[in-house]
Amino acid sequence: MFKKAKMEITLLRHGKPVETSLNKLNASEFYYWIQGYNDSSLSESSKPTEAAFNYARRCNAIICSELPRSIDSAKILDKEKIILSDSIFNEAGLPSANWQKLKLSPKIWTVLFRVLWLFGFSRNSESFKEAKKRAKEAVNKLKQIAYNHEKILFVGHGVYNRILANELRKTGWSGPKDPGSKHWSFGVYKL
Repeated sequence: MFKKAKMEITLLRHGKPVETSLNKLNASEFYYWIQGYNDSSLSESSKPTEAAFNYARRCNAIICSELPRSIDSAKILDKEKIILSDSIFNEAGLPSANWQKLKLSPKIWTVLFRVLWLFGFSRNSESFKEAKKRAKEAVNKLKQIAYNHEKILFVGHGVYNRILANELRKTGWSGPKDPGSKHWSFGVYKL
């Protein structure tokens, strides 16, 4: 169904968002930190790499999530090529808990809760299993768009891009296992 010459999907991580507070907080407060991070737009100092601009120039369509950092990044690369912004492409949910006593930096909570999420903990978020199911649907959507536009650029998120890359590779696309975790980094997947 998706066999067409030279189809290419590039998975790119968004630029750096506006800095959110890194003050220590408890796990209950971390829930609100996550909401603030998801609502934050792109930092004015975050500029795409030349390689990211080159891929945006080469592609025929840009797709992004509905989170501001993804939309803003896509607009910087080429707002005229954006054909879809959809929540199916949002970052994989990050759980939180109602723990009051322990206070840690948001960076440590992020790592801790992401590891717990991989092992099945998903309070206040989608589960890893749900994120993988959503990724299968997202990959099917990306493949359909690639079938129609041949070379597309998806401006997504660190964890979710890795899940998408895994799904693409499982369905016969060639490309790196990890599309990159740094802001503006990307991986190219071909069929």
